[in-house]
Amino acid sequence: MAPSNIGYSLRECGHHFRRNWTTVLGAVVTIFLSLFIIGLFVLGSAVLNSMIGGVEDQVTIQAFLSDDADQDAVDAYQAQVEGWDNVESVTYKTKDEALEEFRTSMSNRNAADAVTALDGENPLPASLVIRMVDPQQVEATAQRIMEDPLFAEICDDPENPSGDVQYGQGTVERLLSVSDYIRVAAVALVALLTFVAFVFINNTIRLAITARRREIGIMRLVGASNGFIRGPFIMEGTIEAILGALLAIIALVAGVHTLLPSLQESLSFLSFEIPQVTLYATYAGLLGVGVVIGLFGSAIAMRRYLKV
Repeated sequence: MAPSNIGYSLRECGHHFRRNWTTVLGAVVTIFLSLFIIGLFVLGSAVLNSMIGGVEDQVTIQAFLSDDADQDAVDAYQAQVEGWDNVESVTYKTKDEALEEFRTSMSNRNAADAVTALDGENPLPASLVIRMVDPQQVEATAQRIMEDPLFAEICDDPENPSGDVQYGQGTVERLLSVSDYIRVAAVALVALLTFVAFVFINNTIRLAITARRREIGIMRLVGASNGFIRGPFIMEGTIEAILGALLAIIALVAGVHTLLPSLQESLSFLSFEIPQVTLYATYAGLLGVGVVIGLFGSAIAMRRYLKV
């Protein structure tokens, strides 16, 4: 579309919007709903990843220690593990801290009675609590601890060091496997929705242009160039797509600022936080998709009417 044709295209858009506002409204609503659903699934996937990431961050390895272990040896081994790749932190948990954690985490009458029945004795061992940078590597890190001869010297059961390394083996493996499937499914679903939305919106624009095929035919008969004829229609499709994208963005912003805080307050043990970068990238992506759909959807829909 030539620069000299922009003013004419904008004026024609205004005239068409006033004369056929119902058709324009239908196209804008279609684009809005399509892009809103895409944005909803993108942000929903981000929330799901945040929830999964929050659960994965709670995955730790507990290496139980012998009551007779030399404290200097324990401190030395703790410092060694802290230097391993993928280890974020190593915390020493005393026997008293382990008992108090049992008391608070099992806050029911039976647990209280069990602690009281110990009569001052504490059968729980001290331990090293190991948190990792990448929870996906929990099994490899746990295996490394089990096979470490230095750990065998300070563990609770030197004859079976593997029994003193706990990380919820079966549960963690299933969690990580399910989280991988969910992430792949979310990406595939968003891609499919984007394709469906493009086809749906393109058909809507095509129907709007088909309804004006007589107008296009008259313009061709009087000698108007293809670029001159195409300009107003591309401009209309682009403006409609931008309006639909802006409405979708406004609806998503409202939902993020009203729904997510309520969910976070109700389910405080889960994370519903969406990174600001993801939010802005999603909004920019929806606007970009709207512009692309408006430009190419109008151009493709008009191609059949501009054939020589």
